[in-house]
Amino acid sequence: MRVTNNSFSQGFLDQVNKLTTRQYRLQNQVATGQKVQDVSDDPGAMGRILVLKAESAATSQYQQNIDRQKEISTANFAVVKSLKKISDRAGEIAILSDGLKSPDELKIYAIEMGELIKQAVQVANTKNRGDYLLGGTKSDRQPFVATTGLDGAVDSVTYEGSDRLVENEIAEGVVISAQTLGESTDLNGPAGLLADSRTGADFFKHLLSLHQNLLAGDTNAIATTDRVNLAKDEDNFLLHIGMNGALQARLESTLADSRNTIGKVSEQISSEMDADMAETLMKLNQTQVAYQAALQGGARIMQTSLLDFLR
Repeated sequence: MRVTNNSFSQGFLDQVNKLTTRQYRLQNQVATGQKVQDVSDDPGAMGRILVLKAESAATSQYQQNIDRQKEISTANFAVVKSLKKISDRAGEIAILSDGLKSPDELKIYAIEMGELIKQAVQVANTKNRGDYLLGGTKSDRQPFVATTGLDGAVDSVTYEGSDRLVENEIAEGVVISAQTLGESTDLNGPAGLLADSRTGADFFKHLLSLHQNLLAGDTNAIATTDRVNLAKDEDNFLLHIGMNGALQARLESTLADSRNTIGKVSEQISSEMDADMAETLMKLNQTQVAYQAALQGGARIMQTSLLDFLR
């Protein structure tokens, strides 16, 4: 049997190249601590890693959406609290304005009511990050527009916001909105904060009615109409406070779940990518020994005469 120098040289070089490549890969794993950095390292593992990374990125986006919804919910809660405070004072004035009060005393209450109405309009047009909170999808414009008379008092307040909310996905297939509509006339749509046809709430209409009845000294209308209507507004604010609390609890729970998911996914990615350092060092040592042995053996054989291979 003859073994040509060319065939031996080619086989020897192929073996050395394989050992060199393996040695480089193991050295890189030791340096980076990762066993999979490229598809060629382990196609199956790399495929799983890419899927896990996509899941982690999606969950991180959900967390950003949750944080934004929490911010909006907190800002809305502050608005509801401020309006509730105005509602409480309006209710007090309605109760105090009985038949025992003089026309002058009622006019003093009317002046206060005029200022409360202006304050309510200001609160209802609160912004967060440049967007109006109660305008729904029309967050770039004031949701409540007030018109004033010659005396500077507010005559009417109209809602110019949307009847729809901006929604965000907080988990796969789970879409919510922390926004609150300023007004709702849709029996099946989102609840309105200042006016809602389901509860009978219509805060600005009722405040304006009380203001006019105070100016007119009509204590009977105040007792029989305004007090009843303001109670509906009060109940509606309480309803929204409860809804806000439930939403914030849900957001906190969903955020905790997303953190757990990211933690588990990170562990899975680490399991696929991270190298076992003890095992990798052992393999590297074995490869280096084989590499040195191959070089030494090849050098000895290459020095042998071609006649030594003839039989």
